[in-house]
Amino acid sequence: MVTGNLSARELRQSDVNLIADYWSQSTPDHLIGMGVDLKKLPARSDLVSMLSGQLGLSPEDRQSSCTIWEVDSQPVGHCNVNSIEFGERAHMHLHLWRPELRFRGTGVSLVRMSLPFFFERLQLKDLYCEPISGNRAPNRVLEKVGFDFIRTYKTVPGPINFEQDVNRWHLSRTKYATLMA
Repeated sequence: MVTGNLSARELRQSDVNLIADYWSQSTPDHLIGMGVDLKKLPARSDLVSMLSGQLGLSPEDRQSSCTIWEVDSQPVGHCNVNSIEFGERAHMHLHLWRPELRFRGTGVSLVRMSLPFFFERLQLKDLYCEPISGNRAPNRVLEKVGFDFIRTYKTVPGPINFEQDVNRWHLSRTKYATLMA
């Protein structure tokens, strides 16, 4: 278990370079383990531009939204949603930047802290997450948080991914409200 104060907050402009660094400096093995097709990964400058552009938009107009995860006020990861249909649904992604924090229960607490940002700010009815089926960490986190397992299937889950088996997880607004009570 991680010691220290955990928190989740909305993305700020000062965080954009941290996320761009995560994507541009992660090892190929780490990225492939998440299902990333290295040939499809955007240039760092394109990531910075995309993230910065989303910050100036209203929640209704965003294509993505992001929280920063912190331990003792130090950024250690991020959780983002994309494929947003405001007032309806979005797809969530989990990224704990520091390997030493993985498999320690940190992700469960941080995902729970991120959920209100997505459900309330984007007025979601449904939240989905589709990690590659072979990546144990996010699948275990989603189960422990209370997402419902739907199915395993083969797809290309996003614009930077290769075809892969993913596990589809779902959290409804009703179940979210129960979990947060």
